[in-house]
Amino acid sequence: MPLKLIATFAGAFLAILPVQAAAPEVSALGQSGAMPAIDAPIALLLDVGSGRVLFERDANRRFVPASITKIMTSYVAFDLLTQGKIRLDQRMPMRPETFRQWHSVGSTMFIPADAQPTVAELLEGIVTVSANDACVVLAEGATGSVPAFTRLMNDAAAKLGMRDSHFNTPNGWMDEGQTYVSAADLATLSGALITRFPDLYRQFYGHAEMTWNGITQPNHNPLYGVTVGADGIKTGFTNEAGYGFVGSAQRNGRRLVMVLGGYDRPKDRERQSRDLIEWGFAAWTAQPLFEQGATLGVAQVQGGQERTVPLIAPRPLSITSPNGTTPQYTLAVRYKGPLKAPIAAGETVANLLVRVPGEPVRVLPLVAGASVPKGRLVSRMRDGALRMVGL
Repeated sequence: MPLKLIATFAGAFLAILPVQAAAPEVSALGQSGAMPAIDAPIALLLDVGSGRVLFERDANRRFVPASITKIMTSYVAFDLLTQGKIRLDQRMPMRPETFRQWHSVGSTMFIPADAQPTVAELLEGIVTVSANDACVVLAEGATGSVPAFTRLMNDAAAKLGMRDSHFNTPNGWMDEGQTYVSAADLATLSGALITRFPDLYRQFYGHAEMTWNGITQPNHNPLYGVTVGADGIKTGFTNEAGYGFVGSAQRNGRRLVMVLGGYDRPKDRERQSRDLIEWGFAAWTAQPLFEQGATLGVAQVQGGQERTVPLIAPRPLSITSPNGTTPQYTLAVRYKGPLKAPIAAGETVANLLVRVPGEPVRVLPLVAGASVPKGRLVSRMRDGALRMVGL
């Protein structure tokens, strides 16, 4: 399908945005202070609202994620919940063979052999205390088997464009490198998790501890209780992977996500993650472009009950630049069109391209502002007749 550039409403709307002085090349120094020393072999700091990478080191290098895998496990579970394929109050049994394999293996929520925790309880265990047993119970209860669940994980990764990731397990337990990710892919996944499922994200992420079945366990997120606005996302550790972390914090509507991988010591991960995200907020400024829910244009639809669908900003969109500078930029909306019905409201169907001189093009997602059901025969005949006359 050809790429479509919106040149009617969206073109006129985007044309009125101010054009400003070009930003200087980003250096290791921000005007609010020097960038902290980061020893992690793999590192990425991203401003989600603008797509601007504030710092990176080997962001596309594949590495073993350990329990960071559980971000994708929660993403798939949130998607199944949204589709109505599972429910938060649905009970899922601990099978005898699952209990024998995963009872007290690594981090767990100590699910008894005869227990039937709810999906909500399993998700709380997965997200807050990194429960390996909960991941397997959820995978088996939701899809019938771990391989069926990991297929959904890999399908989701493909749809998100995570080209350097593969999932062989829902909990990240050591599997001789069959499960791997990249920092860039984890940032993509984390942004999608927060944007697509904001209510579920707020419900299950950001908790400092969890009590279940009389056992209280802490969340080991190094930002909690220290970094203002911290609400996620996931730590990970095995001897194979070292100490890793995907962290997020939001302040005044601006969200940063960072990925750190390969630390030898948890104290280094703790200190440097806090320093890095504070530097991201202090040394950089975000200039708002669009509020969440803003309509940026319309896309043509083929075979639907409607011929067009509005394109909506799923989150606040902005331009990020070092303190004391103002960026020059151009914007364009692009989609592969015409879009084919059916289309679900909230589905990513287009992109906002942000071009700043001297920097890579940033691609920010736009979603359908309404559902467009598949049209009947009369709708398809209408579309064909209108195409014949160039409409």
